[in-house]
Amino acid sequence: MGAQLSKQQERRKALSTEKKTLCDLSGSCGTDFPGCDYRPKDRKNWMSELNPEKVHVNQIVWPGTHDSATNKIGIPCITRPFAQCQSLSIYEQLVLGTRVVDVRIQEDRRVCHGILKTYNVDVVLSDVKRFLSETESEVIILEIRTEFGHQDPPEFDKYLEQQLGEFLIHQDDHVFGKTIAELLPKRVICVWKPRKSAQPKPGGPLWSSGHLKDNWIDTDLPSTKFESNLKHLRDQPPVSSRKFFYRVENTVTPQADNPVVCVQPVTSRIHGYARLFITQCYSQGCADRLQIFSTDFIDGDFVDACAGATHARIEGKA
Repeated sequence: MGAQLSKQQERRKALSTEKKTLCDLSGSCGTDFPGCDYRPKDRKNWMSELNPEKVHVNQIVWPGTHDSATNKIGIPCITRPFAQCQSLSIYEQLVLGTRVVDVRIQEDRRVCHGILKTYNVDVVLSDVKRFLSETESEVIILEIRTEFGHQDPPEFDKYLEQQLGEFLIHQDDHVFGKTIAELLPKRVICVWKPRKSAQPKPGGPLWSSGHLKDNWIDTDLPSTKFESNLKHLRDQPPVSSRKFFYRVENTVTPQADNPVVCVQPVTSRIHGYARLFITQCYSQGCADRLQIFSTDFIDGDFVDACAGATHARIEGKA
């Protein structure tokens, strides 16, 4: 008992130190970066505002959500706080400006997060198609993967093709150098990551797992995650020469040996430092590597920061 208490005291001290580290860094460095003052007039159509004929796929800083379809997961007020990473539906996230969604599924096509489950993936695809029907030039990266510990839904690749076929941008390395206008009317890059089934083939309507990479570390310590994100980003090639999407997640996650196990109070430790992270990318010389930037509980300011960084690239200010 005494050892456990001592361990918790050490963790609280470490957490306090890490929170102070980020706070002090923000105070000393600020959060100004090229495009930081840009605000889309309409987040639902922020890509369109930037002119689809000018916006190249590899210039976009894509605002994304982590565990995107968890707004109704589990049982409200009982299990939901332990797995909910977003409070908005997929449609609401897209309207807010999200352009990369991360969906995990199990064998019966229901969305899940670990052992907890929620609605059928049909709900996700219906939200995506509704958004696409209401916009003209917004491009989405839809990542769907089989959750760890689960089996792949049978023939799920064929199901995705049937549901999204008219919108699917086929797997092709040339896409990264194209403008949005050159992709239209196709508007969805769908990355399907099965656990055991065959990976999507080059040239097909779905993209394979190697086209969306990240370096996830499982921690609830905000400065540790922040610095890890920067380190791994520095190791990536610039977006101009990359033939895959690379994601940085501005999140921290609850740990089993810590008393605070609800997602929102834990991830809030890093949530407010998204603009600081972009600023540090510039000061550390790796802003040309930033591409997908995702978060839990996405908000308008996060979208604005990504849209602003994109705008600066297009205007030659970054």
